[in-house]
Amino acid sequence: MKAPARAVPLINPTRCTGCGWCVAVCAPRVLWLRAEGGRKTSALHDAAGCTGCALCAVRCPFGAITMLRVKAPTASSKISI
Repeated sequence: MKAPARAVPLINPTRCTGCGWCVAVCAPRVLWLRAEGGRKTSALHDAAGCTGCALCAVRCPFGAITMLRVKAPTASSKISI
């Protein structure tokens, strides 16, 4: 089982130009381009599949992506059967 990501990309739609560089470097393919309000922007469509590598944030030439820390699940949040 894959370890959950410690961070996921947070995309600022006002800075994103929809250039697609983040989508191109995303190895797990969890980012995609979508049309929103008549313009293209990047979007995270599979947070669970994100590895948290931050290549998307590093590659973005417009500084539109920051990494948002994700809290690890605690023992009390797990469901036992």
